[in-house]
Amino acid sequence: MIKTVDFRSDTVTHPTAVMREAMMAAPLGDDVYGDDPAANDLQEFAADLLGHECSLFLPTGTQSNLVALLTHCQRGDEYIVGADAHTYKYEGGGAAALGGIQPQTIAFGHNGELDLTAVKGLIKEDDFHFARTRLLCLENTQHGRVQTLDYMQEAQRFAQSNNLQLHLDGARMGNAASSLGVPLKELGQCFDTVSLCLSKGLGAPIGSLLFGSKAFIDEARRWRKVTGGGMRQIGMLAAAGKIALTDGFDRLHEDHDNATYLASQLEGMQGVTVKAGWTQTNMVWLEFDEPCGEALSAAARKSDVLISAYAHSCRIVTHLDVDRQAIDRLVSVLADYLQP
Repeated sequence: MIKTVDFRSDTVTHPTAVMREAMMAAPLGDDVYGDDPAANDLQEFAADLLGHECSLFLPTGTQSNLVALLTHCQRGDEYIVGADAHTYKYEGGGAAALGGIQPQTIAFGHNGELDLTAVKGLIKEDDFHFARTRLLCLENTQHGRVQTLDYMQEAQRFAQSNNLQLHLDGARMGNAASSLGVPLKELGQCFDTVSLCLSKGLGAPIGSLLFGSKAFIDEARRWRKVTGGGMRQIGMLAAAGKIALTDGFDRLHEDHDNATYLASQLEGMQGVTVKAGWTQTNMVWLEFDEPCGEALSAAARKSDVLISAYAHSCRIVTHLDVDRQAIDRLVSVLADYLQP
C-alpha cells in the first residue's frame, strides 16, 4: 500500500517512537492543582531554555497567543500587529471578541518584519479619545521567513523606549533559531513574552508554551482557566513536549534542507514559479501561471499526496514525516499535472 505523504503543514506530524515511549512512562498528577510532575518539569526546563522566569503549557498556539493578549491588555487597550499576522488574521478575532482589545495593523516588510519607524507613528497619545497602546506583537518565522537577531534586539530597545510590552508569536521560533544558528535563549530573551508551538515542526502531538515573568505567568494561568485551558493529567503531553524541545529542535535543519531541495527541483518547471526569497526555513511558496490550485490539490490527492493549493498559490511545508523520496513524489505529481 502506498503511504500518503502530507505537505499541507508541519502540524500533521506523528509522535516518534522515542516520544511515544516518553509519553507512556510520564508520571501524572493534576495540573490544575499544579502537581503534575511532568508538566512542571517541562515548564521549568523550557523556561530555562528560553531564558525566561516561567512558562505555562497550553493546548494550542491560538489559546497561548490569546492568553498573552488578555494578560497584557485590558478592555479598550490596543496592540500593534502585522496586517497578515496570525494573532490578528487567523485566530478568529479572539482578542477583540473576548478581551475587547483593539488591533492596530501595519503591513509587514519584505521579510516579515515591521518597520519600527512606522510603528512609532501608530502609538497613540495619552488622551482619552484614543485606545491605550500597550503592546507590540511580532512574528518569527513569518510565512517561513526569518527576522534577524539584530532586528529583534532593535525591536526590544524600541519597545522599552516607547513604554510598550513586546510579545513574540514564535509558533515556529525553533525554525528561526535553527536557521540563524543561535540558541533559543538568544531569541527568547529579546521579548517580554513568547508563545512557542510544540506541535508544528518540533513534532509533539499537541501543545504550546507561553513564556514570561512569574507575575505575568501567574496572571496568564488565570486566563488559561477562563478560556477553558485548565487541563488535568497532562503529563503525557508534557513529556512529548520536552522531547520536542530537544530531539525535535536538533533536527529542524533537515526540514530546511529538504525545502531548499524541493525549491531547486521546481525551478524552471512550466506553469509554476517558486516565490523568490521565501524559502528560508521549511516552507516553499509557489505561484501558478493559471488558477489551477484546487484542481491540482484534487489530482495530487489521487496520487496519495496532500497539498493545500489555492487558485494561484500554494504553500508546501516540509517536516519530520517527509523525506527526499516523498519530495520526489510531489515533484513528479506537479510535473505530470503542470506539464503533461
